[in-house]
Amino acid sequence: MNKVELLLDCKNTLGEGITYSSVNNNLYWLDINNKSKLFKLNLSSNKSELFELPEIVTATSVKSDDELILASNNGLNLFTISNKKFERVLNIEDQLKSTRSNDGGSDAYGRFWLGTMQNNFDKDGNDIPIKDNIGKLYKVDIDMNISVAEEGLGIPNTFVWSPNNTKFYFTDTLNGKILSYNFELESGELSNKKDFAQFERGHPDGSTIDTDGCIWNCRWGGSCIVRFTPTGEVDQIIEMPVQNITNCIFGGSDMKTLFITTASNREENKNDLDGSLFAINLNYQGIEDNKSKLELS
Repeated sequence: MNKVELLLDCKNTLGEGITYSSVNNNLYWLDINNKSKLFKLNLSSNKSELFELPEIVTATSVKSDDELILASNNGLNLFTISNKKFERVLNIEDQLKSTRSNDGGSDAYGRFWLGTMQNNFDKDGNDIPIKDNIGKLYKVDIDMNISVAEEGLGIPNTFVWSPNNTKFYFTDTLNGKILSYNFELESGELSNKKDFAQFERGHPDGSTIDTDGCIWNCRWGGSCIVRFTPTGEVDQIIEMPVQNITNCIFGGSDMKTLFITTASNREENKNDLDGSLFAINLNYQGIEDNKSKLELS
């Protein structure tokens, strides 16, 4: 039985965008709102830091030991940790007040992939029902060229590549299916879109992958994490103590600890652990997130 441990009682409204850097043994994740917050937790010292951000920031990618690429409702940004500098490097849908960014991540070539969706926050940060499939899947090449890979999305989530970088896994949470694409690393082209996996509990949110090529998918509203085999079969279900499981990443010295973000729950069955950061020690080894190689100068 896998033991789920409370790592940090951070009380996130919408914990998301978690990534890990083995260079400094740091976890980074976000609490998404109209002015998001960035969390940093050093796993060696157990010291945490909190950074206030100026806009809706939803996804992270490590660029260096002192720099992160942050996806926001206005595009891509460079955040320098040591001096807390937040700098716009690329505008994406910055003129569209009706949309915001959501999940994203870097491929092994260093490109950044980003999903957008209908903005579901009002001016006070309260939820707005998502009614319009107006999101897009963007690819940002390392030379900062932007292209659109998918349109008509509801809630884009899960930016995961297979260990050999021949498959890309992605989901529109509103559709309930995890998709697979053939992925060409050199060009970044996607092809052969297929239904990969579906599960009856909750909705597919963020994911990560292990060295066996199995997808670990967080289930929004489903109180669990599901491990899917490379053929899309359910291999394992890990029960979680809260309802809204949002994203996960492997980290730690042996890459065998799964770190999980969660969100608050405004429904009747909410509990004090909602929005916490959790950890599970596993017998599986994860693959570290790819680093950003965007050429910003």
